[in-house]
Amino acid sequence: MEESDLPSFVEWLADGEVTRWLAEMSAPPTLDEEYEWYERRRSDPDSLMWAIETVDGRLVGSTELRLEPARRKAEFGIVIGDKGSWNGGLGTEALRLVLAYAFDELELNRVELTTAEDNGRAIRSYEKVGFVREGLKRQDRMVDGKFGNTLMMSILREEWTQS
Repeated sequence: MEESDLPSFVEWLADGEVTRWLAEMSAPPTLDEEYEWYERRRSDPDSLMWAIETVDGRLVGSTELRLEPARRKAEFGIVIGDKGSWNGGLGTEALRLVLAYAFDELELNRVELTTAEDNGRAIRSYEKVGFVREGLKRQDRMVDGKFGNTLMMSILREEWTQS
């Protein structure tokens, strides 16, 4: 991910359809706020971020691992901000690449994530690559002004190598 990607993220994060499934934000970030976020993440040795691009180099989203090296695990995050690229398999492909890096290069034991329980498109993608549902945090988030549940999922190294 590069600083020049930030205006696209500011545009995407102003769209309620894009942010519906992301962590709650009080308001869409300004470019300055997105830059501050980017600098914090970039300077954090336990945060790895990548841009997601099409084969022709068009930016469509990003993905991140937030590492806990001592526990050999990480939390995964992803956004496909370009709605024209939804349902095209880019998120699943990015997820496979990140998991290969996490398990093969970083030698992690576990990658975990959370998502809204009713985020069906994301859940299908996660399960397709081997993530397992672990639990539910009841009424943990607000989606469209209503309480919603947060699904916790993970994949272990041994499950990844078997897939």
